[in-house]
Amino acid sequence: MKPALGYNEPKLPLNWHDLPNGEHIRKTICHELDNWWPRFFGYHLLKLGELSVEIDSKESRIPHKVNVARYCEQSNVIADIDDLPFQEHSVDACLLSHSLEFNVDPHHILREADRVLIPNGHLIITGYNPASLAGLNKIVPLRRNSLPWNGRFFTPMRVKDWLNLLGYEILSDKRFLHSTLHSPIKTQSWCYRHWQKFADNYLSSFGSVYVIVAKKRVHPLTPIRPKWKIRPNFQPVKVSTRISDKVS
Repeated sequence: MKPALGYNEPKLPLNWHDLPNGEHIRKTICHELDNWWPRFFGYHLLKLGELSVEIDSKESRIPHKVNVARYCEQSNVIADIDDLPFQEHSVDACLLSHSLEFNVDPHHILREADRVLIPNGHLIITGYNPASLAGLNKIVPLRRNSLPWNGRFFTPMRVKDWLNLLGYEILSDKRFLHSTLHSPIKTQSWCYRHWQKFADNYLSSFGSVYVIVAKKRVHPLTPIRPKWKIRPNFQPVKVSTRISDKVS
């Protein structure tokens, strides 16, 4: 297994059009998240990264949405997503859409998102699945240096292991788009629709794109009292006596 920490930062996609079939991927992710946005409650939603900013969240009940990116005109806060200018435990939900594979230190990005999330807050992560038809394109020499295959793909199982170490509960792990994604997709074609239906039923683990929804769990610490405080203090029981009336 390759280490998560990289040495050379890959080229960062500035919008979904920089990726092959990026607009189709974005619409599919938006459709999947439409079922989850109404379940998140709170006051502040963070969209971290240029691609996260373009994910539609109009179905979310969280009123205040903040876009954090370096090179996006729609960003409200210009900052690096691995060094967030927010207080600890101040955000109710975070969206990381295709951010881990195009950064040097994905662990640090997750720790920063975990730092600003409140207890029981939600973290949404999307990315490319290396164990898929799209992931197999990384072995093609002509595509290794082009987007998105110049990034480092992490399996959903590995991302979930990182989240488990941070104390998250995995609520959902959905994978879809069973195609190579390097050529135009004809979504209305008969072959594409039936192939996707077959793959969703029998090859669900090998989807090219994954969406993971996790909830931050913080268990309260129960202080251990010294043994001398646990022992009860036994005291003699006072029994009230009743004097009966004298028989005259």
